[in-house]
Amino acid sequence: MDKKIIARYIDHTLLKQNTTAAQIHQLCADALKNRFAAVCVPPNYVELAKDKLETGGIKIATVIGFPLGYSHTEAKATEIELAIGSGADELDMVMNMGDLLNGNSEFIFNELSYCTQICHERDAIIKVIIESGILTNEQIIMACQICADAGVDFVKTSTGFAEQGATIEAVQLMRKHLPQSIAIKASGGIKTYEQAVAFINAGASRIGTSSGVEICY
Repeated sequence: MDKKIIARYIDHTLLKQNTTAAQIHQLCADALKNRFAAVCVPPNYVELAKDKLETGGIKIATVIGFPLGYSHTEAKATEIELAIGSGADELDMVMNMGDLLNGNSEFIFNELSYCTQICHERDAIIKVIIESGILTNEQIIMACQICADAGVDFVKTSTGFAEQGATIEAVQLMRKHLPQSIAIKASGGIKTYEQAVAFINAGASRIGTSSGVEICY
């Protein structure tokens, strides 16, 4: 795959606790130069990214309930509304993993449906992070089924903050158990061109990485 083509799969990401405005400026400059699909920034930097990318055709993503996912549903909904109001096009929201492990599928479905409705009413994309690296195959399948029932746009493997990020096996399993209408974003530990191509071949249509520039050169 041509490296110019692979750039269109990349969510160029910077979500460290010590992220500075200068780093966001550079992130956006990199995105414009390489024509990445999106930048993924902390919520407090959405307006800055919007200002830098408003005419560049690059989407702006941010994170919701990040990185642990156990915020109240109302808190996640408020985060989504504030992020969209600040200029976010795409919301990467962490599933409540405790409720998944407890088997509370109805609660998770209700939360995802509610948040998805808010996003879709505002023409925004929702990507649900299931933290696949800490789940069994059966739990990944359950998470995918709930996401499918809730009508989300993407299922995303990882936050990048857990002990294990994306794996090829998890993406293949997700692709097998998701309808084609729901895309997959692989993230967490993807640092090379070869890794990115492997995840795309496994079924991912977005790659979340802080190494987008390195992957494309």
